[in-house]
Amino acid sequence: MPANRDPATLVAAARLYYLEGRSQAEVAQALGTSRSNVSRMLTEAQSLGIVEFRIHDPAGRVEPLEDQLRDRFGLREVRVAHVAPAGQRTDEQVGRQATRLLTESLKDSMTVAISWGHALQSMVYATTSDQAYHQLSLVQLVGGLSAIRNEISGQELVRELAVRLGAHYRFLHAPATVESSAVRDALLAEPSIAGALAEAARADLAIVGIGTPTHGSSAAILDSMTLTKAERADFWEAHPVGDIAARYYGPEGTTIRGAVDERIVGVSLDDLVAIPHVIGVAHGRAKAPGVLGALTGRLIDSLVCDESLARAVLSAHRSSTDERKQ
Repeated sequence: MPANRDPATLVAAARLYYLEGRSQAEVAQALGTSRSNVSRMLTEAQSLGIVEFRIHDPAGRVEPLEDQLRDRFGLREVRVAHVAPAGQRTDEQVGRQATRLLTESLKDSMTVAISWGHALQSMVYATTSDQAYHQLSLVQLVGGLSAIRNEISGQELVRELAVRLGAHYRFLHAPATVESSAVRDALLAEPSIAGALAEAARADLAIVGIGTPTHGSSAAILDSMTLTKAERADFWEAHPVGDIAARYYGPEGTTIRGAVDERIVGVSLDDLVAIPHVIGVAHGRAKAPGVLGALTGRLIDSLVCDESLARAVLSAHRSSTDERKQ
């Protein structure tokens, strides 16, 4: 086996070929060697890490991870955004992928229901459309008066998205959370609120954020409730891993019943599952338990996320599968 060539010679060959665009014959002439030797030098430069290749998908997607998620969980559509380059935010990358999937899925006379959260906010702000839709309607899955400071409410997102798509919209004039089940029942008895929720449950398409109860707005929703010590203990003993439209669920995607669920004004998870196509949108590794629970329980049909979250979900799924085998 021939000895390794001088790294400086390999660098020179690589610069001439890859950066200056010279042919292998021209590189050979410049270095005083044969064309076949230049080919071997370029191969060696790659093996030593002197030359590295990066493929940048203009669509900004990581298709191998999309295929793994689609096959593992039987998803209809998957969009995994590349790690955000310097100067760009991950939520904006995910938002752009989400709006592409949304606009691909829209049809005339559709009713589209959305929840709330930063992931959906990024999607809405990334949405532009030159296409005119006939009788497209937007509705809320959960009450729109946020108890969370600086959180964009469902009402604001519905209105903004409707403007961008040229669609009609209907507000759910109710808070997302209330102080007691009695207050919730009284609100649900109001015809306007009951009608808005019924329309949301009949939606053709739903776009939802996925939360984790220990982080961000999902945790803040819990803090905003006047839960007793016993109610809070019961909630955590049920092992909640995520929430969609303020409906919390466990590792298998089953609803966490009790005081928290009884104070939410919004569609149930059963109503959500009955919607023909539900797209979940999330970013950040912290969301992995919530996303995995939603996938396990088949609460969503399609997923849009970032590369780090996709890898974390697949890793968590492998770990849980290995534990069940032991």
